Amino acid sequence: MKKGIIRGFIIIIAVAAIMVVSGAMYTVKPNEYVAVRQFGRIVTIVDNPGLHFKIPFIQNIQVVSKATRIYDVPLSDVITKDKKSMIADDYVLWKVVDPMKYIRTLDAIGSRAEERIEAAVYNALKNVISSMNQDEVIEARGEKLTQMLTAEANSDIDDYGILILVTEIKALDLPDDNKEAVYERMISERENIAAAYRAQGEAEAQKIKNETDKTTSVMKSNAYKDAQVLVAEGEAEYMNILREAYNTEEKADFYNFLRSLDALDTTLKGSNKTIILDKDSELVKILYGSSFDFTGIGSEKSAKTDDSSETDDNVKADGNGKE
Repeated sequence: MKKGIIRGFIIIIAVAAIMVVSGAMYTVKPNEYVAVRQFGRIVTIVDNPGLHFKIPFIQNIQVVSKATRIYDVPLSDVITKDKKSMIADDYVLWKVVDPMKYIRTLDAIGSRAEERIEAAVYNALKNVISSMNQDEVIEARGEKLTQMLTAEANSDIDDYGILILVTEIKALDLPDDNKEAVYERMISERENIAAAYRAQGEAEAQKIKNETDKTTSVMKSNAYKDAQVLVAEGEAEYMNILREAYNTEEKADFYNFLRSLDALDTTLKGSNKTIILDKDSELVKILYGSSFDFTGIGSEKSAKTDDSSETDDNVKADGNGKE
């Protein structure tokens, strides 16, 4: 019997020891904070993952998640600086960064934290949107507006040990009653901007065209001037050649004779071979030998010319020089 009592006592002691040891140990996970409380007061915050010890039956623990959480904020109706109503649908990414404040102010209750976050985000939306015109809000949508809202919201939530990582607007829409008017105004503004770009492009094109026309006119003028200089030089050279070729009276008379024959040949083109010449014409003199001495025919044709001039002032000659 004594052995049974001793065995039972040993078992009791072993169970008590196991309970004491298990009550003295706790585990901290990588995504957790553990607050160690003693008689309800927080004595330490442990965030190092692993196995830790506490005083059994006197100290207890409270686990707070350090993971990033998402909260979908209800729709908010805000007013812009130019008194335009807009409806914002946004969400928040947040986490606990100071578990001591989080436990003392919110008792580490997630629903309470979301209530504070909702109020902070609404105040941030109201302050940021009300400081901008509707056009400015639309232009700032995206990263710029997200950064402004996040910074504004964090200024109200810092006392709760919470950090808002992102406050981003999923949709920023207009009330149905003024949506159509705003769209029409935006289209009109974009058309005005497009017209301004087109006018600027046309002005630049006309400027380029004018400069090109000016350059072309200058080039043509210079080319025409150079051509006229070349023509004048050519004519001067031509006259010099003629002057050198007919620098004596005999050569000049021969030149005049050739020119007269060329003129006569040009005149007698076609089927009509008859011309009427004045008696003092150089061609008459040539034909009758009075201005150039042809062998054997000069004196004879000269006499015929004198006889015919007494009776008629004109001489009729055919293409062979006969009367």
